[in-house]
Amino acid sequence: MLAVLEQRDGALRKVSHEVVTGARRLADALGGSVDALLLAAGGVKGADQLGRFGADKVITLTNAAFGMYAPEGYARVIAERAATGGYRAVVFAASATGKDLAPRVAARLGCALAQDVTDVGVEAGAVVVTRPVYAGKALLTLKLAGTPALVSLRPNVFTPVERPRAGVVESAAVDGSAGRVVVQRIRAADAGALDVAEAPIVVSGGRGLKEPANFKVLEELAAAFAGRAAVGASRAVVDAGWRPHADQVGQTGKTVSPTLYVAVGISGAIQHLAGMRTSKVIVAINKDKDAPIFKVADYGIVGDLFEVVPKLTEEIKKLHG
Repeated sequence: MLAVLEQRDGALRKVSHEVVTGARRLADALGGSVDALLLAAGGVKGADQLGRFGADKVITLTNAAFGMYAPEGYARVIAERAATGGYRAVVFAASATGKDLAPRVAARLGCALAQDVTDVGVEAGAVVVTRPVYAGKALLTLKLAGTPALVSLRPNVFTPVERPRAGVVESAAVDGSAGRVVVQRIRAADAGALDVAEAPIVVSGGRGLKEPANFKVLEELAAAFAGRAAVGASRAVVDAGWRPHADQVGQTGKTVSPTLYVAVGISGAIQHLAGMRTSKVIVAINKDKDAPIFKVADYGIVGDLFEVVPKLTEEIKKLHG
């Protein structure tokens, strides 16, 4: 298996551990090994720890043009590696980068690609995956014919599991340019702010908050989780200009699968549910007892969010001392 990992500013991204975990699951079922592949301008911090999560070999291919994501350059190098390495499967993350990169590699290889999958396995020697369809209303099982099979894993679904392997580290320089598309810069989130797609806890708000200033109530709740929570938003809120698009959770925003998802003042339109219904625990707070969000919630509170959320914040603060 070839696990295509992600780095930013020379540091391994959290989702990379999940990709190695998914690739290891396939390798164990097929009796193979896992090569973890990184593209960067130089060494990547954290690469030497990938053996803990099941990587037999960690390969870093360096090029001065690969410091930041280079769509065409990355796709060319990965496709060449996949074509010559004899891999049964190539595994990506279904992150913003992975959703752009995986189709490019699949097109170069002429291979099948399954995006945003939530489970992987093997049947009769073929890679089998599960992915949500119809905005998450159903689950589709696909058997990928041909070699290699390309899959991208939904972030925060494959919990990193330590399955120690050798983790032999290799590095080599590769030639070539970044391509016609060049990333000039990546605008970082506010200092200390977590990306909703990677946070273990997401607190999202909708139109029920009435005005953008009231998102302070959610920010205080998120802060009570001691730096482990991010603030998200529904499409209606983003379209109204209350929150940036980077915070949007849903079919046209980001797909999240945190350990805990708290939906505050969100009715639960199907487009929003498509982006968060795979969360492990869902808590809904809404004054409308018939709101669709309660149909997918593990816990529901019918009440005024401006009374409920501050009390919830106080209790969580107590738990964190």
